[in-house]
Amino acid sequence: MANTNQPEETRTSIDEVNDTLTGLGEKVQKNPKTIMYATVAVAVVVIAVLVYVYAIRQPGIQAANEALGQADIELLMGNDSIALAKYQQVADQHGYKAGDLASLNAAILLYKDKKYTEALEYLKKYSASETIIGAGAKSLEGDCYANLGQLAEALDCFKSAVKVSDNNPAYTPAFLLKEATVLREMKDYKAEAAVYDQIIKEYPNYGAQMGIDVKKYLERAKAQAGE
Repeated sequence: MANTNQPEETRTSIDEVNDTLTGLGEKVQKNPKTIMYATVAVAVVVIAVLVYVYAIRQPGIQAANEALGQADIELLMGNDSIALAKYQQVADQHGYKAGDLASLNAAILLYKDKKYTEALEYLKKYSASETIIGAGAKSLEGDCYANLGQLAEALDCFKSAVKVSDNNPAYTPAFLLKEATVLREMKDYKAEAAVYDQIIKEYPNYGAQMGIDVKKYLERAKAQAGE
């Protein structure tokens, strides 16, 4: 049935295009001035797009990348405070990918300085979508909330990090451990035990690799949950 339907759908699409072209041809014959004005309007739109891309967007990207590079150099030289100021400037004044990365780097440096609220402000500017960097950013956001005593928000962030990390064997169980730690602080021992059980079942080698006795933590959580 699939092979039979596909040609029919293709023919239908071609017929629609042909009908559109035929109608356009008739309009040209009947009212050439209208078509001329429409063509001019399309040309104006195309020119506007080209001006944006080559006169505004590309220089903007280049300027943002250069500013980000200067901040990176300061960081490599160990000038954290100068690097932070430059990252903040790029994040606040530039968009594009450079501004996105600057937001994350600024958040990391602010976290190191224990400025958790400020770090959160920059983390919220960052688009956490990549399976590794994006998941790490969500985890860092959770760390900030945890240090501020906002456990429910921290838990949500760690759950998001688990989801974004897409079952990465090196990172996902680490985020699960953070989730379990927050659940323990919230005294939800049953949920804590469930997370440890998930780690053991889905990532059986992680505990040994990291020197963590996950089974011991599981038994402790179960005991406190009354199981």
